[in-house]
Amino acid sequence: MADTEKKEPKTPFFDGVKAEFKKINWPDRQTTLKQSVAVVAISVAMGLVIAIIDFAVQYGVNWLTSL
Repeated sequence: MADTEKKEPKTPFFDGVKAEFKKINWPDRQTTLKQSVAVVAISVAMGLVIAIIDFAVQYGVNWLTSL
């Protein structure tokens, strides 16, 4: 019932990590800079939008509770 065939030895974990790490296609410096600037700009813009919505909702709730 048991398999008598010999199994291949498993490769160590870090050998697999090393092999996968070599497959990574790293972006160049200019691409990284452009993407970083885009992330920061979008984050600031979304922060401003959320702040404006928060102030509007806060004003509306304060107005409703003062009635």
